[in-house]
Amino acid sequence: MDDRPKTRTRLTFGHEKRLVRGADFDRVYRRGNRAKGSLMTVALVPNGTSTSRLGLSIGKRVWKGAVRRNRVRRMFREAFRLSYPDLPEGVDLVVIGSVPGITPRLADARAELVRLAAKALRRYRERHGDVPPAPTGPPEQP
Repeated sequence: MDDRPKTRTRLTFGHEKRLVRGADFDRVYRRGNRAKGSLMTVALVPNGTSTSRLGLSIGKRVWKGAVRRNRVRRMFREAFRLSYPDLPEGVDLVVIGSVPGITPRLADARAELVRLAAKALRRYRERHGDVPPAPTGPPEQP
């Protein structure tokens, strides 16, 4: 018999939750607010939708070798995927590896990502006013 709860939410990381275009990264860097932690820096800007998206910027400053750099990327991606319900809705996040030689643990990365995203959103609201509401359905016809 299956003992898992029947109301589990699927925590996927599909294409709609990824920042891939350079223009999107530029928009977050130019207009967004940042919050720095011990593992990462988070840059955040509202995107006007109900879906939050993640972009990663893990440079050679973090690890020279690609294997370890990719390991950090996978860890931050998994932290985003598992923490998605706790993150602000309708924002674009760019997670920047800001500490050379880090080896993050998943629990630490998740906690810091949620904390820094909330802090960056609070700073954005202080600077720009309240975030515009995300669209809730199809556009109304006049």
